[in-house]
Amino acid sequence: MNDKPIKLIECPRDAMQGWPYLIPTQKKIEYINALLKVGFDTIDFGSFVSPKAIPQMADTKEVLSGLNLHQTQSKLLSIVANTRGAEEAVTYDEISCLGFPFSISETFQKRNTNASINEALVTVNHIHQLCVQKRKKLVLYLSMAFGNPYGDDYNEEIVYQWISRLQDSGIDLISLADTVGLATAEQVEKLVSLVKNNFPHIEFGVHLHSTPEDCIFKVDAALKAGCVRFDGALKGFGGCPMAGNQLVGNIDTEIMIEHFTQLKLLKEMDRKALQNSIQLASEIFI
Repeated sequence: MNDKPIKLIECPRDAMQGWPYLIPTQKKIEYINALLKVGFDTIDFGSFVSPKAIPQMADTKEVLSGLNLHQTQSKLLSIVANTRGAEEAVTYDEISCLGFPFSISETFQKRNTNASINEALVTVNHIHQLCVQKRKKLVLYLSMAFGNPYGDDYNEEIVYQWISRLQDSGIDLISLADTVGLATAEQVEKLVSLVKNNFPHIEFGVHLHSTPEDCIFKVDAALKAGCVRFDGALKGFGGCPMAGNQLVGNIDTEIMIEHFTQLKLLKEMDRKALQNSIQLASEIFI
């Protein structure tokens, strides 16, 4: 079991983007401002993507302008799906991290970014260069890292080979994404152990989707393998709307907070701000 402090990445963007009703911009601002007070390492707050593809994220710039960042240590992360979005995102000083969804499933890469895997790799290289120039951090989300429902080839060797290529491109932060909740706890532990042992210069996290019944088993499996970076969303909502009906929700961050606190692996968080955020989540996701 790892004894390093846990990094929690809260993902309101992931919770909001597939929500069937448009959430008012001011409500998003109120919610994310509340999350900024809790003590999360990073807040995945929005995305610079086509409003036609993801209408819920069309107001990301307006949301960003309403955020109070003066008294928070949390970093802001925005998702981008192409070079154009990245070029816009890096112009904002408030944004510390860009996240790019890179899939080892050809089918899902085309669904999610309208590009082949090889085309996406070219985009990754360009976005990484932009991040270096603008002193941003690129978080590479390796989607379908634990398998896919489309019949595309999948095995751990394929994951290994793509991570090796990404490392050669300078990528040093990868979040292994169980995009449709296929992974078992055993798979999570095995894959995280494999990549951590073979790519020591890359920081690995997990972005797991799970039913509430299985989530702690998966979290503990990643933890046992040495992972200290975990994505979640309060109330367990969210997921990529491009993934289809098979998708299950994010792991509820509150469950992880309680679990990691019991294990004495989590730094002190503002419990009042957390409860306020949970209340706001209950008002938004109804």
